[in-house]
Amino acid sequence: MRVLIYAIGSAGDVHPFLGVGSALQRRGHEVFIATSPYSEQSVVKSGLGFRPLGTVGDFERLQADPNLWHPRKALGVVLRKAAAPTYQPILDIARELHQPGNTVMLGSSLAFGARNARELLGIPFASVHLAPALFVSSYRQPEMHGAPFGQRAPKFLKSLQWSIAAKIVDRHLLPDLNRFRHENGLPPVRDLLRDWWHSPDRVIALFPDWFGPPQPDWLSQVRLTGFPLFDEKGIREIPAEVEAFLNAGEPPIIFTPGSAMAHGQAFFREAVKALSRSGRRGILLSPFTRTIPSPLPENVRHFPYIPFSQVLPRAAAIVYHGGVGTCSQALQAGIPHLVQPMAHDQLDTFSRIRDLGVGLALSPAKFTEKRIVSTLDELLGNPDYKSRAVEISGTFDQDLWMRRTCELVEALLK
Repeated sequence: MRVLIYAIGSAGDVHPFLGVGSALQRRGHEVFIATSPYSEQSVVKSGLGFRPLGTVGDFERLQADPNLWHPRKALGVVLRKAAAPTYQPILDIARELHQPGNTVMLGSSLAFGARNARELLGIPFASVHLAPALFVSSYRQPEMHGAPFGQRAPKFLKSLQWSIAAKIVDRHLLPDLNRFRHENGLPPVRDLLRDWWHSPDRVIALFPDWFGPPQPDWLSQVRLTGFPLFDEKGIREIPAEVEAFLNAGEPPIIFTPGSAMAHGQAFFREAVKALSRSGRRGILLSPFTRTIPSPLPENVRHFPYIPFSQVLPRAAAIVYHGGVGTCSQALQAGIPHLVQPMAHDQLDTFSRIRDLGVGLALSPAKFTEKRIVSTLDELLGNPDYKSRAVEISGTFDQDLWMRRTCELVEALLK
């Protein structure tokens, strides 16, 4: 079977698909990953076929947009600048690689172009969502920045809220999408958020039910498997000084605002001040060296990247943005979380961390030296956070989760 995977986003969005693609390849399938050339080396080192979506420059310009992390403006940025430009490349790649009767497609949440290819070429297609925030509900709803009605609101108000949100998404995306569909002889679409976002063939949710319990109003084609947990272990070189620092003292606090956060100066400035104030050791993770304070004190180190599976089990806690990929790795490591949610699905991710009893949060406005220290004191001083985190880590079954994911992909051709 030939599997075409369209993965749009940062490393946290692409890594899960590298994990799924590698697992499918081990089961004897031919796998191609279509993503930004920014991630090309990760794809190639994983031994998978690569096709480009856009250019490195396209990705860097999107990454540099400060509105990418704005709680209200971020959605429009990713829909217009990340999703819309991929419609034609996705269709071109599908036409190039399609083997009738032997091809299936997987698409990340922003790979709307794969729906067009499905309709034009008849290729079975599964939408793959990494986080429960991608599923609207009038029961246990996603917690989003600026949402007027919370979890305790009656269902009719939640439904009204999602109707308004659907209109906002349609306004951002449908003009370009329907223009492309018209040019290719396809009918217009509407209500993308609640319907068209999800493939009618299959929707695969890459998280376990204890993290994102299915709700009564989710679509019937949704199937949950589990976290993919791919982090480039074995294919990304780890600096020798990482091991030396880990062995040199108490378990450090890991600070990372996400692999695509090019504007993390304030995050890291307050992190270093908090570590200096408390005397704790810390590791700062970011590929953007210019965001790191200089010089760093002796108790703090910066590295562009370390596979989380190599460092989080030896950490005291993690302080991060609320990305679901980082979240899953920290849950597996069994350590407490301090979340600073900025945009996208990050607030919802924290809501699930809160419900699981393994972490606390600080808003960006409150992410200051003193509050970081006091919140870490609470996290590390209360043994309940650590014991609950260890308990949850014991429920992970990566092999079972990946096998279920692969079986759902294979079933698309049956």
